[in-house]
Amino acid sequence: MNFAAFLRKFPEVRLPVILNDEIHHDFSRHNDPLPGLMIERFIAPLETEPIDELTEFIACFKIPDTGEFHAVVYWKAALLNYQYVLATFTKTGQLVDKRVIAGLVSDGQTLVTSVATIDEDWVIHIVTGHADAASAHLYDASQSKISELELLPEGVIMEAG
Repeated sequence: MNFAAFLRKFPEVRLPVILNDEIHHDFSRHNDPLPGLMIERFIAPLETEPIDELTEFIACFKIPDTGEFHAVVYWKAALLNYQYVLATFTKTGQLVDKRVIAGLVSDGQTLVTSVATIDEDWVIHIVTGHADAASAHLYDASQSKISELELLPEGVIMEAG
């Protein structure tokens, strides 16, 4: 399993793309599963938390026309923690940068949901909201937080501004 084979699991998409709590279903239907050896070799070293037998990974997409680096987004599902992760690599497969850009996390009391849009100019707009886990359908938009990241030409992911 080489890095080129890993990249082939991530189809290029046209930007803009929106990452919400439902779109991973589309990626899992249309993209080939990531083999365990690929996860061990290319994703597990990026993860800061232990990966157990219940953790699932889905290859989502590759950002097109990145020039001197590769940028992929994968979905990670763990217990009460679902994340879209943007990872950038050199042409030879060395990690440049990694960020969680969207997802859902719960501590059992509160749900924190983030939705991200990646624009054509590589700006990542993120809206994060909180809701009571017992009444998740009662969402207060006035409590939302908006942030922006930018994917730089060398593959670094920075706070925009």
